[in-house]
Amino acid sequence: MRIRIVDAFTDRPFAGNPAGVLLLDAFPQDDWLQKVALEVNHAETAFAHRLPEGGDADWALRWFTPATEVAMCGHATLATAHVLHTTGAHTGPVRFATRSGILIATPAEGGAITLDFPTAPLTPVEVPDGVADALGAEPRTAFDTGPHVGDLVLELADEKTVRSLSPDHKALAAYSSRGIIATARAEDPARGYDFVSRCFFPNVGIDEDPVTGSAHTALAPYWSERLGRTDLTGLQASPRSGRVRTGLRGERTLLTGHAVTVVEGELLA
Repeated sequence: MRIRIVDAFTDRPFAGNPAGVLLLDAFPQDDWLQKVALEVNHAETAFAHRLPEGGDADWALRWFTPATEVAMCGHATLATAHVLHTTGAHTGPVRFATRSGILIATPAEGGAITLDFPTAPLTPVEVPDGVADALGAEPRTAFDTGPHVGDLVLELADEKTVRSLSPDHKALAAYSSRGIIATARAEDPARGYDFVSRCFFPNVGIDEDPVTGSAHTALAPYWSERLGRTDLTGLQASPRSGRVRTGLRGERTLLTGHAVTVVEGELLA
């Protein structure tokens, strides 16, 4: 069967967030899916198969990190939609049946794809004792993102602080079910982005995720309220880096980006 590596939330190879993508006839045993994800060894590997016509969704979709299955993944959804459209396996908007409900990916001219995801609920919480030491910076505010995302959003003093983080990943694991989203307002919006972030997910086997679509379902409402606009652009300032255009639409958040296939081969196992 064909396996592809796709860089998501970027328009050039070797940037953004790489994801494995396999289109299947049906989902095999979970143990096999997890072994493939470990072999691919990227933040997520997406597995999809076509569903019968006439239902609520077109394709079933699941995501696995090298360590576990996850409930939501933006970049691997974008990568899967990119593969479906570039190979001709699907045309037009595609509806994915997932653990997070029906997620829709809509292609546009120029190769951009917009994902329609549920907006993460934000609940203000006290900054946990010890998280500043684990992160390596003092947060200004802390917000819980609810069960689907499972992160703690921490606003830091400025963009420079976010970019310079070198956290203790093992220590960070104590503060949320998935991980930490560190964020700050952009130093210079003229550079084409409104806020920056970095995402650390030690509880699912990912010390730092290069570009995280699901995190932006929390970052979009967070920064939209503070900046007074519903349409923003976030820069995830990981070493690979990538941009996510966000559109807050009440209980839904639109995530827009490009993707590039960089590897295509045959899975023999």
